[in-house]
Amino acid sequence: MTSEPEPGDEFSRVLDRVLLGGGPSSSLRPVRVTSAVDEVTDRLLTATAVGDFLPGERLPAERELTALLHVSRPTVREAVARLQALGVVEIRRGRNGGAFVRDSWTESSAAAVRRTLLPRWTEFEQLFDLRGLVEGMVAATAARRRRPEDLEPMREALAAHLSASTPREEQAADSAFHQAICAATHNPQIARLSRDLLTRISLGFPVEPWGKGERSHHERAGHGHTALYEAVAAGAPERAQEIAREHFMISAEMIREVLARVRGGEPS
Repeated sequence: MTSEPEPGDEFSRVLDRVLLGGGPSSSLRPVRVTSAVDEVTDRLLTATAVGDFLPGERLPAERELTALLHVSRPTVREAVARLQALGVVEIRRGRNGGAFVRDSWTESSAAAVRRTLLPRWTEFEQLFDLRGLVEGMVAATAARRRRPEDLEPMREALAAHLSASTPREEQAADSAFHQAICAATHNPQIARLSRDLLTRISLGFPVEPWGKGERSHHERAGHGHTALYEAVAAGAPERAQEIAREHFMISAEMIREVLARVRGGEPS
């Protein structure tokens, strides 16, 4: 029987994969020039399908999208216009205007999800695995290093999540909670690594997928947040690491479910 790896060995292997693993994920490489509008459109359609952007939510501003996806403003403008024509977003004018999501799934969504996720699926599974390992270490580090003043932002975000009445409120509170965990490590490099992995699994958008299905993401995430907070507050790094690794599989499972929906079966 093969023995379990020592935590230090696992940590070294993860850092090797992150720091020595070559270039960035293909899901985050600059959009191909020859089909930039097509690919940006597909990424945005897929992002709404997996719940990066929820109905009623405004897409990032044009300037922000150009920076995130490394494309020109005309490319972003044309892609958003296509989403408007498909009925996925509506354009609102004025100071508080922008492109607002109308629907998370249209007839065009399935094809976009297949084109976006299928060619990269092996890499996505690797990223899911890597993210679980890294976020486990983030939680363990927070449990070791957290100071009394670090706990209040976690409690506030946890309370906001448990009392949220809409998916958008849930998603915002979830983000605030995990930012507080990262802050408790007192290492900005760790926070950047966590954000980078989130961006890589979310097609270039630093937003946690918030899909919908028979199982309540809100309920599952709430249980995980409560347990994780208790472990960090108690200074229990091993327990915090275990909870975090399991907790961060929720997003991976939701993305798998979306791909399975368009394939008619489970992704391999």
